[in-house]
Amino acid sequence: RDYLIKLGESAGHLLSLINDILDMSRIESGRMTLSKEEFAFGRMVDQISTMIRSQCADKGLDFACRIAPDVAEWYFGDDMKLKQVLINILSNAIKFTEAPGSVSFSVEKVADYDNRTTLRFIIEDTGIGMSEDFVPRVFEAFSQEYSGKSNRFGSTGLGMAITKSIVDMMNGEIEVASQKGVGSRFTVTVTLQSSTRSAGRLHEVDLSGIRMLVVDDDPIDLEHAGAVMEEIGVHADLCACGADALRMMDIHRAKKTPYDYVVLDLNMPELDGMEVMRIIRERYGDAVTVILLTAFARDDVREDAIVAGFDGFMAKPLFASDVLSKLERLMGDESKHTLSRTRHISLAGKKVLLAEDMMINAEIMKQLLMIREISVDHAENGEIAVQMFSDSAEGTYDAILMDIRMPVMDGLQASAAIRRLDRADAKRVPIIALTANAFDEDVQKSIQAGMNAHMSKPVEPERLFSTMEELIAESSGKETL
Repeated sequence: RDYLIKLGESAGHLLSLINDILDMSRIESGRMTLSKEEFAFGRMVDQISTMIRSQCADKGLDFACRIAPDVAEWYFGDDMKLKQVLINILSNAIKFTEAPGSVSFSVEKVADYDNRTTLRFIIEDTGIGMSEDFVPRVFEAFSQEYSGKSNRFGSTGLGMAITKSIVDMMNGEIEVASQKGVGSRFTVTVTLQSSTRSAGRLHEVDLSGIRMLVVDDDPIDLEHAGAVMEEIGVHADLCACGADALRMMDIHRAKKTPYDYVVLDLNMPELDGMEVMRIIRERYGDAVTVILLTAFARDDVREDAIVAGFDGFMAKPLFASDVLSKLERLMGDESKHTLSRTRHISLAGKKVLLAEDMMINAEIMKQLLMIREISVDHAENGEIAVQMFSDSAEGTYDAILMDIRMPVMDGLQASAAIRRLDRADAKRVPIIALTANAFDEDVQKSIQAGMNAHMSKPVEPERLFSTMEELIAESSGKETL
């Protein structure tokens, strides 16, 4: 096991080096381009926050993510490149910060003009910092302050050069301030085209009559939550601890104006969210809908929340569109205990069609899927995959894992052919691309062919399983936690 772990780490490091070299090659040859598409800003930040928070937790670091209330929900731009920039900087912050330390990520709006919005992203850490002499060279390719430290931290020396090049392509600015032994602060400023889409205009359910209590011991998170609720038309009372929340609930119950919804932070001093939840259920039973507010999306946290009696989850940082979606789902559900009914979908017993022409890759994927008790039918090329799906009874396959580069018929052609079949499951069955084609234009081609997700090889098992859980649940009309 120890050898396999070392082998995996070495392979991962080699893969990151190759990807960095490919990115630099595309930049220097002028082949890297920026897309301009409308994207959900909140979803992008949530994806970044989830990944970075998990890495910080593994290393014993504190992580804080702050989003100014006036930052919009939607913008036009290249969210994949912007996400790459931010993840590069945040990953470096984690790499060069030891426990006990902290990493913070904040977003604020700088200006609005001519249907464009300038945003500032600030990443700070309490890591080893950089010397004054090295700071001007941090964005140079293969630039490393000390070879010894570079070896210890596994740096390729390309990440910051790629980051600077992408920011320059966006006509943005990136600045760094650092002090040896104190930490570093990176500031990225980019201008995006504003979107007319507004989260407040997306919902049809009247939220004005909702009585809500939000409980969070972090004053910035609490203020942000109040601003988000106000944006979507919900009046919310705010309090900073569990004891005050219980007291306020008692008062409003006595006044015959009980809260309809209570949003509880998970981690609070004295009484945490789980303990407050237990007391609420003892006092009020199912009369109030209680939503867990947490930055942790781990399965164990979700399972504990189900046992405690929570009705829903909201992830930090809050965004209006996500809150609207959750409230509308809860309000439209006749049954109160949404979570207990819609537990995280199990992959055990599911059946998958695997299209893969390389036998060794197919065998590895079969063994991987067997870990979750998933049965697999194997097709050696796209044409066979289409035929096997067409010959199967409707609903036979819960998902299709599709390689892109295959003889006879490739994965893009096969996916499009399956979507054209005259049967209901051909339109809804999740198709996931498993491919070495990892550039943005490859992802776009997969989507255009009718695929639901695009995953680069080598496949990360947990990411594959979570993607399958989400897509299978959606295709069967169930909601994942």
